[in-house]
Amino acid sequence: MGKSNDSIHGFLNLNKPFGITAHDCISRLRKILQQKRIGHSGTLDPAATGVLPIALGQVTRLIRFLPEGKSYKATIRFGLVTATDDLEGNVITQHACPDLTLGAVEQLLPQFLGKIQQRPPAFSAIQVQGKRLYDLARAGEVVEAPIRTVEVRSIQVLAWRHGDFPEIVVSIDCGTGTYIRSIARDLGEKLGCGGTLAGLERTHSNGFDLSNSVTFEVVEAQKLDQNFNLTPPSIALAHLPSIALDSETAKRWSCGQAIGQESIDLEAIPTGDYLRVYNKKDDEKDDLIGIGEWQGQNLCPVVVLSPIN
Repeated sequence: MGKSNDSIHGFLNLNKPFGITAHDCISRLRKILQQKRIGHSGTLDPAATGVLPIALGQVTRLIRFLPEGKSYKATIRFGLVTATDDLEGNVITQHACPDLTLGAVEQLLPQFLGKIQQRPPAFSAIQVQGKRLYDLARAGEVVEAPIRTVEVRSIQVLAWRHGDFPEIVVSIDCGTGTYIRSIARDLGEKLGCGGTLAGLERTHSNGFDLSNSVTFEVVEAQKLDQNFNLTPPSIALAHLPSIALDSETAKRWSCGQAIGQESIDLEAIPTGDYLRVYNKKDDEKDDLIGIGEWQGQNLCPVVVLSPIN
């Protein structure tokens, strides 16, 4: 690997392939781009594919400000229960259920909508007493995963496959922290036949969509051409309100000073938990200089960046 200079800044919408972890994706991108400062939003199991938002350079500091919300295309197989709640784990029980109907499954789906209580899989990255659940599970320790509240906004049936071990394909729109493997397991339990996740593709995450995602091969080609198709933070964070400061005020704010509303030349002061803060320029192409928040009547810096668009 050549010398890393972390010169690439922006968000990359990666289409994660099957069989590798999110950490593996970061390692591979570091080698391709010869850049160390790379991070990702959320994670995906090795068996899952699809959208994995990647941040490059100083944009890694903005990951936590991305919009929430994720969508998945999931295949659930009935009659099968595994240790990991997907096909990667050892089979615990296996009983054919050829008489299971789509109607019976559809009757239960509303129970998984809204804010629900969910027990994460035993093999997951959640920490209990400072240790990952999957590390504890691999060590043979039986630890009950903590129940937590998650939100599922919609579940739509896409396909139904008959057979001894029937499968349903669904589209799930949910909030952060929702485990689709848990939905598959719990749905099977309610049906009395067992269920496990047989396939998972993330179609949307933190504002990024599968239709605009790129593979590692595309990234490698763009690296050769020095023509990266990155999403600038101004677009990725467009859901946040924005405010533009004059150059002198922007300089003071970038040095860590809180700016009072009386020093901001705006007819309407934008509100919100966080704001995109720009250095207003004469050429109408303002520079994003960071993320701020209101503390009382003062605009305080949360993240200060070098000028990027």
